[in-house]
Amino acid sequence: MQQNHSVTEFILLGLTQDPMRQKMVFVIFFVFYVGTVVGNLLIIVTIKSSQTLGSPMYFFLFYLSLVDFCFSTSIAPRLIVDSLSARKLISYNECMTQVFALHLFGCMEVFVLILMALDRYVAICKPLHYPTIMRWQVCTILIVLAWMGSFIHAIAQIILALRLPFCGPNLIDHYCCDLQPLLKLACMDTYVINLLLVSNSGAICLSSLVILMISYIVILHSLRNHSAEGRKKALSTCTSHIIVVILSLGPCIFIYTRPPTTFPMDKMVTVFYTIGTPFLNPLIYTLRNAEVKNAMRKLWRIKIPTESKR
Repeated sequence: MQQNHSVTEFILLGLTQDPMRQKMVFVIFFVFYVGTVVGNLLIIVTIKSSQTLGSPMYFFLFYLSLVDFCFSTSIAPRLIVDSLSARKLISYNECMTQVFALHLFGCMEVFVLILMALDRYVAICKPLHYPTIMRWQVCTILIVLAWMGSFIHAIAQIILALRLPFCGPNLIDHYCCDLQPLLKLACMDTYVINLLLVSNSGAICLSSLVILMISYIVILHSLRNHSAEGRKKALSTCTSHIIVVILSLGPCIFIYTRPPTTFPMDKMVTVFYTIGTPFLNPLIYTLRNAEVKNAMRKLWRIKIPTESKR
């Protein structure tokens, strides 16, 4: 596609212009990113290494952790490095790549959350048919379809971004590239593109939240017919999922389902779902899941003696 612009690079204003606060940003988000990488990789390694975590729920949790790792990596390292830079430059191509990665992994996270809700619905509401419905082949096909849907969504977003002509200011009042801040710099009427953005990203976020909330309401309603122990276990798992759904989709709906206006809190809301949520997800799923915690303990018991013998 022909690039209709004269701007070859952008300047990111970041979260703050104050030098002392920039150092605080570096420390805080470096800790957050290291925690995100360690937490999600630990879940990935644990699920792959454990024989007790072979159910579809952990198959989907593996991909959620993988996506969270990739999602955070597409945003956090640049934010950390830029917090120590006087001029936060990003080339046009790098900016477009970040837009693509942001929407690819962000959309994939939403789709994985829907698949996890589907898994819990079948396990709790249709337990006798669970092995047949959620067999390995079906789960693999669902993940492939989720990747395809995310890729199509990201392609749609990057096409919108590439159609924006930039011929004047190149200051992005944000810490990353996304369509909303880029629309403010485009030298054209962006009403139609913003409408397409809302009908794409906004519709995905809002419809996904509605689907997920309805599914969990049905699941919680069906728990009345289960034993006290079964209710407790299912409620613990579903509570973790509901917390993650709200943390992931709430900020997305705030950003992508509104007219092209900006609010002072936009940056912090974006921080929450691009960096905060990938950091919190491993904590939520490990602290509230006894099976994952036990598998991690077994993994460390195996690794530590092996290392000591060497």
